[in-house]
Amino acid sequence: MAGGHILVVEDNPADVFLIRETIEASGIKVPIHIVKDGEEATRFFDNADSDDSAPCPSLVILDINLPKKHGIQVLQHLRRSHRCRGASVIVVSTSTAAKDREDVILNGADAYFCKPSKYDDFLKLADLIREWFPKTTK
Repeated sequence: MAGGHILVVEDNPADVFLIRETIEASGIKVPIHIVKDGEEATRFFDNADSDDSAPCPSLVILDINLPKKHGIQVLQHLRRSHRCRGASVIVVSTSTAAKDREDVILNGADAYFCKPSKYDDFLKLADLIREWFPKTTK
């Protein structure tokens, strides 16, 4: 996985902007792919499985409340992928419900980050990105 990629699965353009800012703040410089719904995300993994030259993310930043397919379904699909199942996953969500946090961890997420309302607090996601981006790809 030398080089690595980050896949952002997020339907809110403002949150995509903030996540890009956070990735930049993390200091990790790799290609970033953005998909806006759960179906696009599962197609991304399927494409990587069927084409060895297609990108496979080292890290997935995943919203759980997505159009077309819920984030848990995306996470389950990722974990069944032949090439991409080993990617680290940080779930980024507005939900503060303990059940949502438990469900994503049980389905293979590595970390859960609750979207804060303040910009400076959102940038704390950079610490999680540095922690969970595979060490071999930095």
